[in-house]
Amino acid sequence: MSIENNLYEKSIKILTDLIGFKTVSGQDNSELISYCEKILNGIGATTFKVFDDDNKRVNLFGTLKAKKTNGKKPIILSGHTDVVPVSKGWSSDPFVATIKGDKLYGRGSCDMKGFIACTLAYAPIFKDSDLDRDIHFCYTFDEETACIGAPLLIKELKKRDIKDGICIIGEPTNMKIIDAHKGMNEYTVHFGGLAGHSSKPHLGVSAVEYASRYVNKLLEIRESLKQRGPKDCIFDPPHSTLSVGGIKGGIAHNVIADKCSVEWETRPVVKKDADFVTQEIDKYANEILLPEMKKVFPNSFIKKEVIGEVIGFDRLDQSEACEFVSSITGDNSRQVVSFGTEAGLFQEVGISTVVCGPGSIEQAHKIDEFIELNELKKCLKFLEGVKNKSIN
Repeated sequence: MSIENNLYEKSIKILTDLIGFKTVSGQDNSELISYCEKILNGIGATTFKVFDDDNKRVNLFGTLKAKKTNGKKPIILSGHTDVVPVSKGWSSDPFVATIKGDKLYGRGSCDMKGFIACTLAYAPIFKDSDLDRDIHFCYTFDEETACIGAPLLIKELKKRDIKDGICIIGEPTNMKIIDAHKGMNEYTVHFGGLAGHSSKPHLGVSAVEYASRYVNKLLEIRESLKQRGPKDCIFDPPHSTLSVGGIKGGIAHNVIADKCSVEWETRPVVKKDADFVTQEIDKYANEILLPEMKKVFPNSFIKKEVIGEVIGFDRLDQSEACEFVSSITGDNSRQVVSFGTEAGLFQEVGISTVVCGPGSIEQAHKIDEFIELNELKKCLKFLEGVKNKSIN
């Protein structure tokens, strides 16, 4: 069997194993991390882990040290280990990899365990090469829920003085260069009122009704965002967006609801839009809604919970990471996306970053998620290029 075929078969085997770990966002991913760490330690890579407060969700960072150094920046191959929840309707078990024709099905196959599998399959080749730059492997938790894991890892990297390099985030882009995306801020707002009989609404404080007014204000702000879009905006749509994801509250038709929560997000194209949204909605909640609620029931409350505030990924005129990837793929084109990644977090600390990985985002988060097998081959070929630019 040729080296190429062996790597390809190995990547499928690893991807099959990775899919078998049910690493839905918010759940324990330690078994998957231990699996990845065993592979990296087995070839001599040094590793360290960064845990959440409960020591259940884990980030992993591994390093293959250069045998010689020629001043080249290290490469960081980064991917998130979590997947989104599974909906009903799958034609096969979502946590059992299934190959049909030229596609491999399974939750996370595309977003983004396919990339992680390729990096682990290729790691021994890096190890056996005459590296003149460090190769890092970075696997994070809970990217799908406002990038909760990566900031903890990046904080640790700064402590260890790992603050320079070229970071390649392997989100599914069909191996095309993505050099910008919007920010992503997620919130849950909790309303507390006073329960009572619906026949006397003036004696209670309906958390649901005040939450509804809050949502109406959000929709007004959303319309304002459309008018604030910067000139020649590179995104589609060409302005910051705002979306209400859910409203939960109330127990019966004839009971004044004393509790309600609203889940919403905004995706700003520039930071000042994020500030605008925060200022407008917080002012409305604190100066209009809450005083009205407290007139009837002084213990009423509106509490805004920050799920995550992830900065955007900004396009730069000069990007060492984009140029590095282009030199391997031969494709100088750059694209933008509306979905979020961890790229802006690495960019913020001065690490040149690019998003480029196997698979199509069109398959992510869907029933019967899949990755085309040829995409794995393309990714392995790309990693060969990374190796060639990392040896004497």
